[in-house]
Amino acid sequence: MAFDLASQVYFIRHGQTDWNAENRLQGQADTDLNAFGRAQASANGVKLKGLIGDALGFDFVSSPMKRTRETMERVRENMGLPRDGYRTDPRLVEINFGEWQGYTFEELDLREPGASAVRAKDKWNFVPPGEGAQSYATLTERVRTWFEELDRPTVCVSHGGVMRSIIRLATDMPENDVGALSIPQDRILVFRDRKAVWL
Repeated sequence: MAFDLASQVYFIRHGQTDWNAENRLQGQADTDLNAFGRAQASANGVKLKGLIGDALGFDFVSSPMKRTRETMERVRENMGLPRDGYRTDPRLVEINFGEWQGYTFEELDLREPGASAVRAKDKWNFVPPGEGAQSYATLTERVRTWFEELDRPTVCVSHGGVMRSIIRLATDMPENDVGALSIPQDRILVFRDRKAVWL
């Protein structure tokens, strides 16, 4: 990709939902932010305003899911911008966890003993059971088409899995290391010299 990511593209994960707080595999369930998540989104907007001011020339793009759209709207509001001044892109939707969606790993292991251990052996390439389920590798190929089209300063609000894919595409970090990363909901991701930096 010819476009220089450094200092020009800012990635934000949606704020916390109740399912995040309960450690449930959320995937493509269209959940809402909770009160703590709304506060996280607003705080990221204040922080982003300090970084890019009025954001002239920036594209604002979000996953079309409710939790990402509300995060984006709160970010923009706290930057002093109109809430609706952004677009959505379906390629930024979260990974599909198939039949595992809605469960914690503790619940899955009770239902399917050893399920979480099997996934942990190759988290990046593991595909959960169920129609439409994806691995992080598959998700990354979907995100790649969006990532390679970046051609201007951008603020992107997406999901933990999508941000893992972006880190994999933008850095030299090995797959298993990216898969093991914690993706915070109260910080902003940028890239410097092909390294992920959290602000």
